[in-house]
Amino acid sequence: MHTVTVLRRAIDDATAILADAGVTSPRGDAEELAAHVLGTARGRLPLIDALTGDFAERYGQLIAARAGRLPLQHLIGTASFGAVTLEVGPGVFIPRPETEALLDWAVRQQLDPRPVIVDLCTGSGALAVALARHRPAARVIAVDNSADALHYARRNTAGTAVDVRCGDVTDPTLFADLDENVDLIVANPPYLPDDADVEPEVAEHDPPAALFGGPDGMAFIAPIVGLAAQWLKPGGLLAVEHEDTASDATKALLHAGFDEIAGHRDLAGRPRFVTARRKTAG
Repeated sequence: MHTVTVLRRAIDDATAILADAGVTSPRGDAEELAAHVLGTARGRLPLIDALTGDFAERYGQLIAARAGRLPLQHLIGTASFGAVTLEVGPGVFIPRPETEALLDWAVRQQLDPRPVIVDLCTGSGALAVALARHRPAARVIAVDNSADALHYARRNTAGTAVDVRCGDVTDPTLFADLDENVDLIVANPPYLPDDADVEPEVAEHDPPAALFGGPDGMAFIAPIVGLAAQWLKPGGLLAVEHEDTASDATKALLHAGFDEIAGHRDLAGRPRFVTARRKTAG
């Protein structure tokens, strides 16, 4: 039997197993795992001309683990975010496609030629790495207070100029050296309400500290707005992600010191982040 036919049947069988297990993207995950075992890209699977002798065993093990709702990204060790690929694993939040809408907004903003950009609650460093790649002249600072997250952020920023710092965004005295020195702050903080119902991959494998933001999900957004009021230059920009029912509550926090306050939707059309500009004098 031709290699491509054998591979297609293996992927078809794996897709059925994952669909029965409730995986939301069974075909895509089955193909990604096959590509991982074969050491190729998913789009090149039709070009495979031979399968390794241990393919069936290794592939079966990965499919069984994914059917048990272990995250795809933990199985392959990486996650894609915009144009970058990040190392991820247990203990760090897996970057989501929804946040790419915030990234797209950030890269379209007009900033100083050598801007200072801060990524709060950086997790794996996704926004920091993507923005540093887009703006190589920028000074990018990535902040988190999780040792596991900082481990991955440092791995993902290795070889770049990104400054990874340990810090708690609820501390109003954090990093006084940044006061009125920052051009852009981006943040994807923990924002799920504590009683939110989440999928097994999230509940069992994403760190709770990166997910939940108090009873209403706003516990970290208010302190972030406070830091933005201190750190941003007059005219500096803030973009903060929020739970999809919290757009109005997030905007309300910004009325005192900001203007050009706007809500934005993610790629699925859900309210996802709010942007604002720090008011200038007068």
